[in-house]
Amino acid sequence: MSTSVFSRLTSAAFSDADKDQFQKADIRTDEEQQVKLDDTMQLLIAAGYFRARIKGLSPFDKTVGGMTWCITSSNFDIDVDLLYQENSTIGQKIALTEKIVAVLPKMKCPYRIEPHQIQGLDFIHIYPVVQWLVKQALETRQETGNVTRKISELNFAKSYRAPEDDQYADKKEGISKGLKTVMDNYRPNRRFRRSDSKAVAQLDEPTRIQSTLLEYGMKFGAAPKSKSEDETEQSEVAKKASAVSSAVKASAGKEVNDDEEEVVDEKEISRIMNDMSAAAGAEATVSSSLVGSIVGLQSEEIQNISSEYAGKQIDIGRDEKSGQVRGLESHKRIVENLSKQIASEEQNFSVVSQKHNQLETQLAEKQQSLAEYQTKKEQYVSEIEEFDEIEKSGENASLLVTLQDLVLQNETLKKQEQQFKSFCKDEIIRLQEMINNLKDEEEDNLSLDKEKSHLVEKQYTADKEKFNKIKLFLAGRNREIASVQRKIDEVPTRAELTQYQKRFVELYNQVATTLTETKQYFTLYNTLDDTKLYLSKEVSLLNSIHDNFQQAMASAANKEQFLKQLEQIVSGITQNRTKAEKKRADEKMRRDELTDRYLDLVDKQRLYIKTVKAFTEECKKNEILTAKLERR
Repeated sequence: MSTSVFSRLTSAAFSDADKDQFQKADIRTDEEQQVKLDDTMQLLIAAGYFRARIKGLSPFDKTVGGMTWCITSSNFDIDVDLLYQENSTIGQKIALTEKIVAVLPKMKCPYRIEPHQIQGLDFIHIYPVVQWLVKQALETRQETGNVTRKISELNFAKSYRAPEDDQYADKKEGISKGLKTVMDNYRPNRRFRRSDSKAVAQLDEPTRIQSTLLEYGMKFGAAPKSKSEDETEQSEVAKKASAVSSAVKASAGKEVNDDEEEVVDEKEISRIMNDMSAAAGAEATVSSSLVGSIVGLQSEEIQNISSEYAGKQIDIGRDEKSGQVRGLESHKRIVENLSKQIASEEQNFSVVSQKHNQLETQLAEKQQSLAEYQTKKEQYVSEIEEFDEIEKSGENASLLVTLQDLVLQNETLKKQEQQFKSFCKDEIIRLQEMINNLKDEEEDNLSLDKEKSHLVEKQYTADKEKFNKIKLFLAGRNREIASVQRKIDEVPTRAELTQYQKRFVELYNQVATTLTETKQYFTLYNTLDDTKLYLSKEVSLLNSIHDNFQQAMASAANKEQFLKQLEQIVSGITQNRTKAEKKRADEKMRRDELTDRYLDLVDKQRLYIKTVKAFTEECKKNEILTAKLERR
């Protein structure tokens, strides 16, 4: 509050022309500036610049550091070095802010700001610039984030592999082999080829489809066959054909139309097969007997079946004759085998009975534990029902939801812990293998490394001697440069003198402000001390009244004496109050007189400044006229 009063008095004392010369460099502490300062710091922290949280840094260091961080995050170069440059001098601050302001037009910043506004902490104009820089930094981070992530994943994949990738690679090899085997087994193989390829174009579409399928050993509407099926096809064609013919004859009275269609299909297939020739290759060869069996199915199959039946009848007769001769011997062998089986079964029965007894004891134990579990289950069910009733009541709904979430989190954390432990074990094994491999390589390359190290040591000693000579020469040059630089720095420039003057004015303003605040603190302390004194007197007076009240009320004489004392005390307090009010009025009158004197001095100061300004202008005019006269 004292600083703002001093600022208003200073602005009233100086004119607009003199404000530039005696401009203050301290921080404006009005409410709007403080709000913008807080907004700027919160914006930088939200963007990721966490140095703004450090309370020991000044607002200037936080602001300049945040702006520099945003500029570098937006992929723009800035020639500054903020390391160990906190709480810089005014010259360093101005130079730093000039570099920051020079970069903003290159970034196409829509807002304009001057270096003195950053140095003076004018956050009303700083906040829009910081807001725009934070937006640019976040956009740049979003643009480069995906690219950086992909590059990191690519670099990781070059040197390392996750356990999931190893599992996938192991499975991939077996799956690829199995897939290749399946594709080889079920690959279509051409068996026949049409002798007249030109006649295919003249056929209708269903006939062309049937012809193409027959070339690969398939019928229209049938699924393709594998190699194993093709190998046994020639041996089973006759049996299948006989079964088909018998089925056709059995169902001749029920489905005449279907039989006619099948006969037509068979004839069509036979006609198409007659136009084909066997394809080249071992897998595509078909015997002429197979083609003949397809053409004349019924006659040959009937003959084969009849001959096979006669052979089986002869075998059955021979077996009956030989069975009568060998019956006794076979009976003895059967009895011996049965006795052996009985003995083995008895042994097995004893073993099984022992296992049965063990299982009965285990069953009894399990039944007992089952009964205990059932009792516990009933208890748990009753508790769950109670919890359900509590949950339905709605009184502890939020607590139950929280508990459920915590249980789920606990389970997920346990699973993650187990997965992480397994991953760590695998990673330890992999790293140990890498270490062993590196140790082996190190032992192999040890001899070569010794020779190389010997050569490197020689080269190092030679280079070190050369470096020491150059270092001594450079040290001499640096001493000469430092001495010249010190001589140059001893001569202050006009800008430095101006900065020194502004700094002195700033220090004077700060000292004046501190003095005013100190006087206010002294005045406040004296006022509080007087208040404390009066309150202590009041407390002591009230305590004495309270202590003597019972004794005074005991008799009428004491009561009258007590009342007289109270009247004397009240009159004394009234006199003290009158004196204090008189003193207050005197101080107020003195303050008014000092205020009038101050205003008169301010008017004189304004007049003085105005006169000095007019005198300066007249001096400039005089110099110009004098120069013109000298030229003439």
